[in-house]
Amino acid sequence: MARGRQLVAARVYQRTQEHLATPIFDKKLNHAPLWFQAVSQIPPAEVLTRPYPVQHREPRVPLRGGRRPRNLFRPTRIEHPEDRLRDQFYRDHPWELARPKLVLELDGLDARERDWHKGLRQPGMALSGESVVQRQLWLMETRGMTKHAAYDKVRKEFYKLRQMEEMESRIAVEEARMYGAYFGKNNLQVGMQIEDATYEGWKNWAGIQIEKLESERSAAYANVVDTSEDVENAD
Repeated sequence: MARGRQLVAARVYQRTQEHLATPIFDKKLNHAPLWFQAVSQIPPAEVLTRPYPVQHREPRVPLRGGRRPRNLFRPTRIEHPEDRLRDQFYRDHPWELARPKLVLELDGLDARERDWHKGLRQPGMALSGESVVQRQLWLMETRGMTKHAAYDKVRKEFYKLRQMEEMESRIAVEEARMYGAYFGKNNLQVGMQIEDATYEGWKNWAGIQIEKLESERSAAYANVVDTSEDVENAD
């Protein structure tokens, strides 16, 4: 029996419309399904063939022998020029990934307000690895600098700004303490406290295990001595 194309799902709107028009339709539903009005306004596509996806890379050499190309309908991987710059930066600065990031856009046109000619500091954008990537890409496209030269220049600017931020935060903490503010433990101190507690727990567990082994050894030695004495008495 030859299999045909299953078109039941493609006609779900027509079939539901027919069911709603029949008098024997379930009276418990006083209204149509919630998706009925949406499907009537935006009907699904009826094209049963998949078009060839847009190729974002250079076309490959056609295969010889009439063989079919592999992964014909798999979407191609989209690569942007910032991707390699971003990989290089975070590979050299992995701790930047641990910093919290705020992703917020008001109207979706925030990127148009960025002027990377002025430097890494941009209004409404915190200093991060993305600032380095966009500044490096701007230098490569507008100033004609090489990848390594632009990265070296922007990296030094980034280090200088990070150092200024750390100095400002340190001075702010000292001023607040001078006026009587109290700060709890930082992340490093909390981590060390958890590590010390885990080490103490492991040390207690190891001491108990050592005591068990010593008691088993002493019991085994006592049994050996008792059996040797019994053999001597029997002789």
